[in-house]
Amino acid sequence: MDQGIARRRLSTEERQSEIIRVAVHLAAEKGIDSVTTQDMADAMEVTQGAIFKHFPTKDDIWFAVIHWIRERLMTVLKKAASEASDPINAIERMFFAHIAFISKHPSIPRLLFSELLHKKNSKLRDLIQEIISGYEGKIAGLLEAAKEQSLVARDLDSKNAAVLYIGMIQGLFMQVSIFGGKRLLLDEAKKTFPIYLHGIKKRDETV
Repeated sequence: MDQGIARRRLSTEERQSEIIRVAVHLAAEKGIDSVTTQDMADAMEVTQGAIFKHFPTKDDIWFAVIHWIRERLMTVLKKAASEASDPINAIERMFFAHIAFISKHPSIPRLLFSELLHKKNSKLRDLIQEIISGYEGKIAGLLEAAKEQSLVARDLDSKNAAVLYIGMIQGLFMQVSIFGGKRLLLDEAKKTFPIYLHGIKKRDETV
């Protein structure tokens, strides 16, 4: 079947999904600042008009991309947590599921922590803040459950420990990005997470 005919038969939802996937791919390849709607159109072999038919502005595309990230990341994290034996195991499973997710989609941390996106559009900034705050809330909730089971220190500041958890993932990604192939994300994560666990675990009260 002619490719052009096949493209015209895509539903609105399918076309929007295609644009989102292309935007994510190009963000990883070129960097968010450099991606244009013309780049997206070229990658899809359509006109810019076809892009704007589904998303009136480039900001609308990035907004849809962030929604796409939230949906898929939360699905991955929920599945990881559902297989856990206890709250700490859930946090560990979520951590490595997140690491695997961003290894597969390296543009995602850049999108979530992009200064350009934060500054240029308050709607985008608010959505990203909502995602991060919700994620921190899930981790803090698990840490509180771990307290109840005496799995972590009873005086642990769960909220700030959750902030540290998110910062650890961000920091690892940035470090690996800077060092390129000299450091691998999963290898660095395996070295780092035990240190985090050591910091939050229950101390021997008798010492």
